[in-house]
Amino acid sequence: MTPLLYFQLLSAALFVIGMYGVLARRSAVLIIMSIELMLNAVNINLIAVASHLNGMGKFAHFDGQIIAIFVITVAAAEVGLALAIVLRMYRNRATVNLDEINLMKW
Repeated sequence: MTPLLYFQLLSAALFVIGMYGVLARRSAVLIIMSIELMLNAVNINLIAVASHLNGMGKFAHFDGQIIAIFVITVAAAEVGLALAIVLRMYRNRATVNLDEINLMKW
């Protein structure tokens, strides 16, 4: 059995890569992809901990998998809504660069 530490290191590395993508990128599509990478890092961590604990204490056998399915569902809805907003911004402004979009300014 693979130690839990390896999965946590993988999850942390993916989360840091996603955080760098959110902070460094200016394209709305790349920021959405980075957020999805961060959510997948959380899913890896949840499933690894669930399989490692394997029903110890109040943590049931499939709690991590069930929470991960909810995270995937919410992420799919978030991507659909975010891409619809990005598409509408592209049609109105002809760019998806977040520095050039000033919709909230007077």
